[in-house]
Amino acid sequence: MRIAPLFLFLVYSSLSMAQIRLAKLVLEKNEKYVIEGSDILVTDTLIMGDSSEIVLNPHKKDNFIHAKVTIVGKGCLIFGVGSSSKKGKEGIAGVDQVGPCLLGRNGGNGYPGSSGLPANNLFLYFTELNIAGSLTINLNGGDGGDGGDGGRGGGGGPGTRVCAGGNGGNGGNGANGGNGGDAGTLSIQCKNCSTVRGLIHTFLIVKNYGGYAGLAGEGGVGGSSGLGPFNDGVNGKRGMSGKEGVEGKNGAINFLSN
Repeated sequence: MRIAPLFLFLVYSSLSMAQIRLAKLVLEKNEKYVIEGSDILVTDTLIMGDSSEIVLNPHKKDNFIHAKVTIVGKGCLIFGVGSSSKKGKEGIAGVDQVGPCLLGRNGGNGYPGSSGLPANNLFLYFTELNIAGSLTINLNGGDGGDGGDGGRGGGGGPGTRVCAGGNGGNGGNGANGGNGGDAGTLSIQCKNCSTVRGLIHTFLIVKNYGGYAGLAGEGGVGGSSGLGPFNDGVNGKRGMSGKEGVEGKNGAINFLSN
């Protein structure tokens, strides 16, 4: 089947527009470069000054960096960590009763913690790689948010000569913690490097651990019983605790053949 030249032109144009193409990218000391609007960075020369940083596009699961000649200084970083989540809201406290003989209101349940976001996957393609100091690639998953605690139960109203004190309200249940986000996977290729594996844990430090699980929310305490001249009420029950989330999965390191 013959493919029309116009179709090929459109495909080539869309691929070209989908990447950031630079002849040379030089990051000065402590400078930060954020990949935006694309998931592909292509450059003939990449120079990272001491403590400089490249931030991957968090809106794209896979990010790609192609560089023919790469020179890295001391304490440099490529950052593609998943965002951590916040703790769930605490349950609303039950109302304390002022009127005689009334039952305390139950506390509200806590709100679950959200799951941490997954990290980027990163594909690195180098022709030459020279690391004078160190390059850290951080692809850790985001931590899950802790579950919210249950609200306390409200206290029961006081008793009288004709009725016992009101029972305390039960505490609300604690919520489940959020799951940790999965770590990203690093895939790396260097055509003119004698060995890339030998750089790992020395000049090239890879962090790609799954995010921590969110802790379980605690159950709210039961409300106090109302006291009476003859009979007191009963204290409310403590709410049930939630469940801890699940830790995110660790990433891998793939060494691509030249």
